[in-house]
Parts: sequence; C-alpha cells; structure tokens
Amino acid sequence: MSVTPRILVQGAAFDVASETARLQEGRTDVGAIASFLGVCRADGGLSAMVLEHYPGMTERALARIVTQACERWPLTGCTVIHRHGRLLPGEPIVLVLTASAHRTAALESCAFLIDWLKTRAPFWKREEFADGASRWVEAKAEDNEAAARWAR
Repeated sequence: MSVTPRILVQGAAFDVASETARLQEGRTDVGAIASFLGVCRADGGLSAMVLEHYPGMTERALARIVTQACERWPLTGCTVIHRHGRLLPGEPIVLVLTASAHRTAALESCAFLIDWLKTRAPFWKREEFADGASRWVEAKAEDNEAAARWAR
C-alpha cells in the first residue's frame, strides 16, 4: 500500500493518541511507530513563542520533506502536524509520527523529519518574555549539523 502522508499546519492543538490511532487504523502491516512531540518550554523567562508562516508555501515545503522520507525508508504511514500562532510553555508545537513494518525505518525517518523540519521548514519564531521583551529565534549551528548527517 502506498503512503498517503497527513500534513497539517494549524493553530489548534492536536491529540497525540488520536493521531497515532489514525495512523495505524485498519492496518496490519505496521510493526513500529516512532514519534516526536515538540513542546514549548519556558527557558530564560519565556512567556510565549509566536510561530509565523506563509500558508500554502509552508505546506508545500513540508510535503517535499515528507516525500523525501517516504522515498528513503519503507514507511507505511507518516503524520506531520506543526502549529502556528502564539503558544505558551507546555503546549505542543510539532508532532511527527512515522510508521513502518520495522523499528529502524520508523526511528530513522522520524529523526530525519524532525532534523529537516527544524532547519528547512519555513516557520519564523519569535520569543516573548515576561518583562515585555521579544526576539526572533536565530538558526542554531547544532540543528544544521544534525540535519547535515542526512545529506546524500
């Protein structure tokens, strides 16, 4: 069966258990599901994270990244949900689920997707702090290094 990935960019929160159940619903060929849940954290007095994106462009970029994962690993399913808007510490930001017959493909493809989402997905992040200050989040060298391991 070919993979029809589920790719969503939304403001609303998502339910990890529901998304996991949807990924394997009616399937008996799924032997492993890997997951990554990114959560907003309150580092250094952070009171909120604001994520901006360009509708349409963002979804196309995510689809290209997911297509690469589906071409590299024998996946039976894939879900990528990324939120936008103002998020508070403790709220989920991103969910990546990958399913395969075997754990290695599920785990590696999930790591690939989150590394590439972190460095290539067109989201702009602004941190807001309790004292009223804010700043745009810059790219981190360690994120680029993590994504570089997947280059072919």
